[in-house]
Amino acid sequence: MQIQAQMVVSGLISDAIASSRLVSFCAISRSAHLDYCSSLLDGLKNTNLFSWNVAIRGYSDSVQPKESIFLYIKLLRSASRPDNFTHPFLFKACAKIPDFGAGVLVFGHALQLGLCSDLFVFNSLVQLFVLCGDLSDAHKLFDESCVRDLVSWNTMINGLVRRGSPREALKLVKKMEEEAISPDSVTMIGAISSCAQLQALGQGRKFHRFLVENDRMEFTVPLTNALIDMYTKCGSLEPARALFDAISSKTAVSWTTMISGYAKFGLLDVSRKLFDEMPDKDVIPWNALLSGYVQNLRAKEALALFNEMQISSVEPDEITLVSLLSACSQIGALEMGIWAHGYINRRKFCTNVALGTALVDMYAKCGNIDKASSVFSKMADKNSLTWTAMISGFANHGHALEAIWHFERMMEKGLEPDEVTFIGVLSACCHGGLIHEGRMFFHKMTSVYKLRPNLKHYSCMVDLLGRAGLLREAEEMVKNMPIKPDAIIWSALFFACRIHRNVPLGVRAAAKLLELDPSDSGIYILLANLYAEENMRDEADNVWALMKERGVEKIPGCSTIELNGSVYEFVVRDDSHPEHEEVYACLRRLYEQLKHCENFFSICFDDLSLPDK
Repeated sequence: MQIQAQMVVSGLISDAIASSRLVSFCAISRSAHLDYCSSLLDGLKNTNLFSWNVAIRGYSDSVQPKESIFLYIKLLRSASRPDNFTHPFLFKACAKIPDFGAGVLVFGHALQLGLCSDLFVFNSLVQLFVLCGDLSDAHKLFDESCVRDLVSWNTMINGLVRRGSPREALKLVKKMEEEAISPDSVTMIGAISSCAQLQALGQGRKFHRFLVENDRMEFTVPLTNALIDMYTKCGSLEPARALFDAISSKTAVSWTTMISGYAKFGLLDVSRKLFDEMPDKDVIPWNALLSGYVQNLRAKEALALFNEMQISSVEPDEITLVSLLSACSQIGALEMGIWAHGYINRRKFCTNVALGTALVDMYAKCGNIDKASSVFSKMADKNSLTWTAMISGFANHGHALEAIWHFERMMEKGLEPDEVTFIGVLSACCHGGLIHEGRMFFHKMTSVYKLRPNLKHYSCMVDLLGRAGLLREAEEMVKNMPIKPDAIIWSALFFACRIHRNVPLGVRAAAKLLELDPSDSGIYILLANLYAEENMRDEADNVWALMKERGVEKIPGCSTIELNGSVYEFVVRDDSHPEHEEVYACLRRLYEQLKHCENFFSICFDDLSLPDK
């Protein structure tokens, strides 16, 4: 404002060149003041096209890209006319909003003005089509153009990669080679990123070899980062680490890519060591390691890392909170999950689909199905994962009809169920004893939705039939499965035999289980109990003898409990807790009181293992 005041006093404000410099300073300098820039444009009497263009550019690069469109409308009403520098920034703004319709209108104006043959305009237009997801028209525009340059190819290739079309991107790379167009580092980043998405290690190695053999190609840090990403996603960690170690000026992307790569393949100790070595960590590497712990089912370490993150004063973002809620889901840490939900509300996070789905899943898996349903009903946008989380939640809580009702509403909304959705529905039928519905959904899965049942689906069906006493049908399903049954399926059949006291089939199922895992003490114990319940004492003794002969010992049971936001784990005869004596004293008192409760004698007291006083 002081500069403008001096220009007004000196009369320079009426000079088109001087005033345009002031507009440029307000629009694109490091200390940009875009609102002031807009009001300045409104106040100038002789605004030239440079001023309009620089202001449109400033807004297209800002968090208010839509303002670029409003400025363009003002420009059209002024004495100035757009040129080949105006439209590329508008296309960029439309892609950023995103508003494809506005982009098409701007394209129409550029066409009328005869500017579409300009390379700068053409490349920006291709980028708009690609980023807005209109790949068909982008291809058509690109293929029919006679003004392509290397930037055009790079725009198309990298745009396809960003839109998740790596095969199409590689086809263009091949076409470049056929037309004898030399790639640059930007081209190779797109090509290598395509290999990363496809996990095409062989092709990725060919591109790496091409780079090594091509002396003219500069190994930029972004290009090296793309190679590291490709190797880590393909599970080839040694060359990835060699490339990482060779970078003299590692960026945050370099560190995070390597940390994520180790975490993805379960090398969490190495990932953590690298994380600790990384200087100046923002939220992204924290998220990478946190996600790694969650994906590898190490929820307690994930929660501990989140506590470290808070101590380090790093603000969590949406990705952090999704991982945190997933960790809570894995171990039933309801208190921490409730805290996370409160944090989301206090910080006014937008409960988008990812965050809302994580909340629904957390509450359902931590035992509060009513709260899960409440969060679900308040979500404005839901995808198939959200519906699946709710369906599975109702199923696991025994609310079979609610689960099926939600499945039917999901179908009405035109959302496609996946394999996990059907696990939830079949599980609901199993818990609710809904045999007809279970058969119907299992049939629909293959006939209507063309999904191939996996072991979990067959397990649900065997469990459903077995609980209903349809043991012959359950056994036939196991025999006729197109995939080899696993221990879960044989266990479902075996438990059904125990319920319905079918010893011959139970013995056959137990034999299959012991083939799969001869060291599973639980199978020996349950088989011996099955014999004992039918007064087949000799057979039961033989099972105990076989267990002893094979050196199989009973695995101690394990329980977890959450208290004041911390999760504690206890095993049978555990004395590792600092207050274990008080814990067992309390347990003995409860045990003595329970012995006097009505209907308590169905519990086998001999199985309650307490250490001696």
